Amino acid sequence: MFLRQTFTLFAVICVGHVLLISAQVQSASGLPVLQSIAFGALARFQTATGAVADSGRGLWTNYVAVSGAARESEALRRRVLDLETELQRQRALADRAMALESALGLRAEVPAPTLAARVIAGSPAPGSSRVMIDRGRRDGIRPDLAVIGELGVVGRVISPVASGAATVQLLVGQDAGAGVTLERSGAGGIVLGGGNAAPLRIAYVPRLADVQPGERVLTSGQDGIYPAGFLVGTVDEVLDAGTAERQILVRPAVDFSHIDLVLVVLSPAPDTGRGGP
Repeated sequence: MFLRQTFTLFAVICVGHVLLISAQVQSASGLPVLQSIAFGALARFQTATGAVADSGRGLWTNYVAVSGAARESEALRRRVLDLETELQRQRALADRAMALESALGLRAEVPAPTLAARVIAGSPAPGSSRVMIDRGRRDGIRPDLAVIGELGVVGRVISPVASGAATVQLLVGQDAGAGVTLERSGAGGIVLGGGNAAPLRIAYVPRLADVQPGERVLTSGQDGIYPAGFLVGTVDEVLDAGTAERQILVRPAVDFSHIDLVLVVLSPAPDTGRGGP
């Protein structure tokens, strides 16, 4: 026990002498060796901590930059979506304006008072035969008034007619019909709705009438509903020509899959000999 304490005391004295000598002996840089060692250790520590701090700052800067870019990208995506929505709205407004302009231009050619109306219900898809418009009794609408569009005949008003709405039977409906004249041959007949397979066909045409595909079919005005001279469609095909079973199929002028704005003819018009719309 005594020897261990003596050895420990001796070791402490030796270390103290070494430190005193180091404090007095100068290094190549002119500083005492002990100070030089301590300075070097401190410098290495500061370098290490500086590197760690720089790395942390770099990571934080990158995180902030990425987060900012993500927010900016999200804002841009929302802006693009807003602009696309506004563009679609403006296109819809332009389409409606063009339809209204066409209807107003058509109104000037109709030899009878007319009233513009918009389709508000019902599906004008192939196979559907009725739609609803936003005009009714309070606007002077009653059954058996002709309804026309920019390209030709749409149909006629049927019962029921409400105060602010009315039902329109489309010309392609199976129970629909109109008196017509074939423009080239001059033959008359009745156009009948036929549904999906044959939207329109002409019946009661004289057998000797030379009906050809591509011939325009116009309203005759003899049915007391449709004014004369409005386009119904064009002859698409003549089946079994020259026989009693001859069928004349007509391609409608109106696209019944998309009907938006129409004109209701408020009173039947006499035959004025119009040459078509």
